[in-house]
Amino acid sequence: MLDAPGEFPYTRGIQPTMYRGRLWTMRQYAGFGTAAESNARYRYLLAQGVSGLSVAFDLPTQIGYDSDHAMAAGEVGRVGVAIDSIEDMAVLFGGIPLDRVSTSMTINSTAIILLALYVAVARRQGAPLDRLSGTIQNDVLKEYIARGTFIYPPRASLRIITDIFAWCERELPNWNTISISGYHIREAGSTAAQEVAFTLANAIAYVDAARAAGLDVNAFGQRLSFFFAAHNDLIEEVAKFRAARRLWARIMRDRFGATHPKAMQLRFHTQTGGSTLTAQQPDNNIVRVAIQALAAVLGGTQSLHCNGRDEALALPTEDAARIALRTQQIIAAESGVANTVDPLGGSWEVERQTDAIEQAAEALIAAIDQSGGTLANIESGRIQRQIQDAAYQAQQQIDRGDQIVVGVNRFQSDEAPKIELLRIDPAGEAAQVERVRALRASRDAVAWRRALAEVSAAAGGGANLVPPVLAAVEARATLGEIADALRTVFGEYRDRAI
Repeated sequence: MLDAPGEFPYTRGIQPTMYRGRLWTMRQYAGFGTAAESNARYRYLLAQGVSGLSVAFDLPTQIGYDSDHAMAAGEVGRVGVAIDSIEDMAVLFGGIPLDRVSTSMTINSTAIILLALYVAVARRQGAPLDRLSGTIQNDVLKEYIARGTFIYPPRASLRIITDIFAWCERELPNWNTISISGYHIREAGSTAAQEVAFTLANAIAYVDAARAAGLDVNAFGQRLSFFFAAHNDLIEEVAKFRAARRLWARIMRDRFGATHPKAMQLRFHTQTGGSTLTAQQPDNNIVRVAIQALAAVLGGTQSLHCNGRDEALALPTEDAARIALRTQQIIAAESGVANTVDPLGGSWEVERQTDAIEQAAEALIAAIDQSGGTLANIESGRIQRQIQDAAYQAQQQIDRGDQIVVGVNRFQSDEAPKIELLRIDPAGEAAQVERVRALRASRDAVAWRRALAEVSAAAGGGANLVPPVLAAVEARATLGEIADALRTVFGEYRDRAI
């Protein structure tokens, strides 16, 4: 017999009334060019009814380089917004009251720096820290597995993450300190069961590290959140979310001894599948995104981002972003699915697939445990190879025509797509380079040097890293300088996996 919604192991949802009590948070992932350009997009999205912001950062920001670094050339503001300093962060959130808006930041290796920048800007605004709500992704392990924007070795990265856990527990009680991501694992080619298994295996490693650092699982466990993809197989995706929720509740109770209900509840954000979108016949992507968003809602997501129809070609235009948001709003207001708690619960096929995914994920986690744990499996490349094999098999199915992709291997059209694309002005990179150089010329040199020295000292010792990083950003040290201060102590990781 199925458990009731809101009751352990939360198969049917973490709240007894689910969306009848409160809708999911409607986020739209956005960021491009300069802080001023992205601020304009955020204001536009808020005016259109977005209930939470989601920040995309450019590649140099993600891997700890300032915009004027040689490694940043040609990448500044391209796949997200360029953030070099507290002044950029202040512009990014100009006119947006941080104590009244929930903000998610997709950032990992430099998460501690971006969190410090966000807190520093909130202080400038006079916002009480206990009123700040949101999430930093802060999930470095999946970077080694599926994405690649790592900087430091895994064990040093885990130390940074547990320092963030400890500091936020004291200072940011309403902040989600990590969003453990299956999204990028799935986008790299994993199956649904692998997405659940490898995500929860990473989560197990984080919980182990936090407990080793002396943190209470019933306290920090309440601030863990997850991030999953939604792909096209609606029933499989609904079952995946239900299986993940049930499996995590049992892991937290039986493996880690959690007793607080909120420490056992898997709360998750969903993004529709970028890898499922096609450059051919891009309007078809509107339909794909709607199906995927519906699967996320039927699966009980806590927040949702819908991709734009044009994202196989470029960053989304305002028009594409609006259609993506309207997709969520139509599901919420017009489809009726939010009026019933767990509308598909009890469906024979949903329950069968839920059981199957849970069992497959449990077997994969057990194999990881038996072969040395998550870190050992990452360092050996074992997890990466399993994802690569799954991706290869999926592509073979498409190439053979066993898996139909409308507009690609069936129902093709010779007509070139007629669609307006977002163009990033290359002049923005030059302006951002000048901006960071002007900041360096105008700041108090003694203060920022002292602040960076304290970051390095904390990294080499046992002190929590968040306070010195926060002091450094307030002394107007740049993101790249702080990342370098940590590099000098921790070193840089080179992927040895085959």
